[in-house]
Amino acid sequence: QVQLVESGGGEVQAGGSLRLSCVRSGRTLFNYGMGWFRQAPGKVREFVAAISRGGESTYYADSVKGRFTISRDNVKNTVWLQMNSLKSEDTAVYYCAADSQLRSGAYAESREYGYWGQGIQVTVSS
Repeated sequence: QVQLVESGGGEVQAGGSLRLSCVRSGRTLFNYGMGWFRQAPGKVREFVAAISRGGESTYYADSVKGRFTISRDNVKNTVWLQMNSLKSEDTAVYYCAADSQLRSGAYAESREYGYWGQGIQVTVSS
């Protein structure tokens, strides 16, 4: 059984920062690629960032590159998304996702992930 739980969301003013975390219960995250996605009302779910199973490789959407940083600690079974210089367009529900069979080049594809958290709200006021 895979359980993913996000935390750290909330409301922040434009230009501020938030750090989201995703923890997994049970088996460690060592063998799982991890990703962050987000979805705003009326919009499709979009890729934000991802990290490889060992943490050696990271991937970012162009819209967040240079502002967001993804990291992981396999001992603590935790993945973080540090979000800096937040903009109003970053407002969305953020989801973490995991899968043990991700291939290179597939980290940005939501359909490739088999496990999902329930999401957490991030609101950026202008």
